[in-house]
Amino acid sequence: MFNRQELVRFQHCDPAGIVFYPRYVEMINATVEDWFAAVVGIPFAEIHLTQNVAIPAVSLSVDFSAPSRLGEVLTFGLDVQKLGTTSVTLEITASCDNSPRLRAKLTLVFIDKSAMRPKPWPEDYRKGMVRP
Repeated sequence: MFNRQELVRFQHCDPAGIVFYPRYVEMINATVEDWFAAVVGIPFAEIHLTQNVAIPAVSLSVDFSAPSRLGEVLTFGLDVQKLGTTSVTLEITASCDNSPRLRAKLTLVFIDKSAMRPKPWPEDYRKGMVRP
């Protein structure tokens, strides 16, 4: 499982001092972006700007367990649930001091930006996504 930490900042919070739910989606995306760079080995800049491909989300569900507050440090975990020909389904969790905060299921699809159609994952992507 890939892990990263995120400090809950003022910018993430609503007037009640807890994370505003759309900010969690941004944190989920940051986790995916960091995973692609660190584990898959292909940074988003290369994917989206150099290779003329993209990996948009086609499905996202999030279940919230408890609120997160300003100043807390969240640990996000990412695990590959299913790697298909053109898509990947990820499970992403967040916790603070081992207290669960959210669980998300995210499906991304690999597309050719010119055609805006799915295409098979290249072998170098697949190798990075599947760990022995």
